[in-house]
Amino acid sequence: MSALDLSRRSFLGDMTTGLTGVALSRLLANEVQAAPSRPSHFAPKAKQVLQIFCPGAASHMDLWDHKPMLEKYDGTPLPGAEQEVTFQGKNGTLMRSPWPFLPAGSSGKMISSMLPHMSRHVDDMAFIHSMVSRSNTHGPGCISMNTCFTREGFPSAGSWVNYALGSLNDNLPTYVSIQDLRGEPPNGKANWSNGFLPAEYQAVSMSAQQPLRNLARPAGISEMEDSATQDFLQTLNAGFAGSRPGQDELSARLASYALAARMQMKAPEVSDLTREPQHIHALYGTQDANGLKAAYARNCLLARRFLEQGVRYVSLYCASRASAVDGLLNWDAHKTLKADYERHCPIFDQPTAALLSDLKQRGMLDNVLVLWCTEFGRMPTRQEGTSGRDHNPDAFTTWMMGAGVKGGISHGATDEFGRRSVQDVATVYDFYATVLQLLGLNHEQLTYYHNGANRRLTDVHGHVLKGLLA
Repeated sequence: MSALDLSRRSFLGDMTTGLTGVALSRLLANEVQAAPSRPSHFAPKAKQVLQIFCPGAASHMDLWDHKPMLEKYDGTPLPGAEQEVTFQGKNGTLMRSPWPFLPAGSSGKMISSMLPHMSRHVDDMAFIHSMVSRSNTHGPGCISMNTCFTREGFPSAGSWVNYALGSLNDNLPTYVSIQDLRGEPPNGKANWSNGFLPAEYQAVSMSAQQPLRNLARPAGISEMEDSATQDFLQTLNAGFAGSRPGQDELSARLASYALAARMQMKAPEVSDLTREPQHIHALYGTQDANGLKAAYARNCLLARRFLEQGVRYVSLYCASRASAVDGLLNWDAHKTLKADYERHCPIFDQPTAALLSDLKQRGMLDNVLVLWCTEFGRMPTRQEGTSGRDHNPDAFTTWMMGAGVKGGISHGATDEFGRRSVQDVATVYDFYATVLQLLGLNHEQLTYYHNGANRRLTDVHGHVLKGLLA
């Protein structure tokens, strides 16, 4: 029965079988949602992903990649690159990190003293010190790190995982993107877009300070009325969609309405951080005097609560897009690196470390793969006339930890100054080939037919970084 065929007689005549069908469809929908939309290719080590992203190109040699030669040759020209011109112009002399590096963990990994809380987790981390990017511009760089392409219009990694594996829960989104209080990252929603995949695979964007709106049932409508209305609308929508096959946007909109109805019960509960005990709030720093740190801490806690309820892929952003003042809203420290990172590191350090500790003590790292990303690195030299660093797509650091990852190791290396990746160079394709491998997916077999080609997250590239696998 289509929406156009409705009459009083036909409606009453079909009501019994229609309501039976609605009930059955609800049961079947629950079963379908609880199961993967397609099976994994082999037994997975990880079932969920937490991706922590620091936009602005966080400096590898000031956070994770210790370079003693920068300390030794501080203030001298970079050999062979005395006249080098990069993204914003000419470079000056080599610049040591403003802060000492200290050994951490039983592995003795050297970590910036600006990250005292994160340093406690180094024995669980697998660092990739030899990353390279195809872009030296923030927007394309961020998109590349999320989609493997520098142009908009391609699905994010979270969308690919959503498409491949489906949901682990009935009442929450499969893919959530949690935005920083300061705003969206460079190129915004393209970082969690579904691209050419059906629209239902894009992320739901929210944060602790911007919960999902309009979830509560109006006071004048009873639960029974609300449920009956939803069932009737589902019948109308199914008939309307059935007469228009192949319209992905329509199907996605119907799926989003159905999910919104189920979320009316679950989402307010999950996003209610007052349910957490005070010692958890203290661990994360949700009530810190630094408002930006407190807001990011609440987002970290929200991320844990989503993962705990079976959200498949959670992207968590620490900082936002660039502003008129370099390094003010994100990690883009062109002019005043010391002041910028003394603002950003305290926001990032305690809440992120608390999230990792919380996941670990709850046993969730048995199933959750944690990724830390930024879009590219920074130069070992000072930008001419400044005390900051310019963009460097030839070297940067990422890391993984959690389900299926060998902790306490480092893959690859940059040269003695951190200018270029020189040992076991890794690309974003290699990074996500490894992520998919841990999720039980062969990156060469995960495809979607679009515009005459079987598209992949990793395009036509990528090798699994087997040394990172436990």
